[in-house]
Amino acid sequence: MSDPLFLERLLRYANSVLLFSVIAVAVTVLMAYPLAELLPMPAQIGAHIATLLFATTLKLSYVTRLVSLYHLGRPVH
Repeated sequence: MSDPLFLERLLRYANSVLLFSVIAVAVTVLMAYPLAELLPMPAQIGAHIATLLFATTLKLSYVTRLVSLYHLGRPVH
């Protein structure tokens, strides 16, 4: 895991997935809770399941980001 080019690409990918996941979690939470009365039951169920999946993706992409920053020797906050 010492290839800087690979780690830079991994960092860019992790940042992109992290951004997408944050937006997706926000959208699915809005669908699952405040807008639930406007959606049919299958869509509500899908929104709840998607919230769990996107939250997991968010956590994995954040950890990937931290690992790549650590191995690149950059500050990890």
